[in-house]
Amino acid sequence: MADSPFPFIDGISEEATGTAIDQTAQADLPIWREYAWDFSTNDFVLVDGNPVRLEGLPALEIWMYKTMRTERFRYLAYSWEYGHELDSLLGQRSAPDKSEAERFVREALSSPYVLAFSDFEIEQSDDVLNLSFTAETVYGEVRIDGYRL
Repeated sequence: MADSPFPFIDGISEEATGTAIDQTAQADLPIWREYAWDFSTNDFVLVDGNPVRLEGLPALEIWMYKTMRTERFRYLAYSWEYGHELDSLLGQRSAPDKSEAERFVREALSSPYVLAFSDFEIEQSDDVLNLSFTAETVYGEVRIDGYRL
């Protein structure tokens, strides 16, 4: 301990690093629930006229897809925290900065249920932005492929 330039680091507990707090916070999260959504018809999935409810990863995945299909600030029905701002990248003379597109995705999907993002693939051709990425959630991984804007 005397040889270390930072002797105080050896005694750091999980509580001080936030590891134990993060695990407790995740354990305290309620189960994510969402109504099933049919993206081909852009409508709720109904069984005998009643909407189907999902829980956990499938429900969180629907929220992520719907959030990525909604432009932020455009619809009064949603709060200003819901949706994305990727539309602002379209029509720029130069190709959009990949880090800016990643930032917009991270902001749009900011949630205690979403832990990390990886494997971003961003391509722009003419006025179309193609986006794919992986999100690590408290329920497991979600891969969003071929999102077109």
